[in-house]
Amino acid sequence: MTPRINIAKAQPAAYEALIGLEKYMQTTSLSNTEKELIKLRASQINHCAFCIDMHTTDALKYGENPKRLFLLDAWRETNLYSEEEKIILQLTEEITLIHQHGVTEETYNKAKEILSEEKTAQVIMAIITINAWNRLAISTEMGFGVKL
Repeated sequence: MTPRINIAKAQPAAYEALIGLEKYMQTTSLSNTEKELIKLRASQINHCAFCIDMHTTDALKYGENPKRLFLLDAWRETNLYSEEEKIILQLTEEITLIHQHGVTEETYNKAKEILSEEKTAQVIMAIITINAWNRLAISTEMGFGVKL
């Protein structure tokens, strides 16, 4: 895979706008664990190797249990995630796959109940942000440079 256009060079204002979303994410009440679960799950769904690698590494750096990362794709079948994390993961899947069914009323109401309206808004913005990064990495073929 050969990298394509460098958006940061070709359209620096657009790239900086995306960096602005990342800076905003640092001001939210979301924990590092919550942010990395969102980033990793969306990246898995989008098949973004570059982002999967980055966010697995970051999650481990923040002390995440490797078993939770190994089983993230099957989060519904485990008891490794809290109620809050489960609704965050549900929102992540529904927003990332928005073309299928949108965000269901059940998921949205449960998120507001468990997380609060403010935190639900922050989760939605985190999901939108990583989906934008995934699309940038995939469309420009940033790839995954580690060779085993």
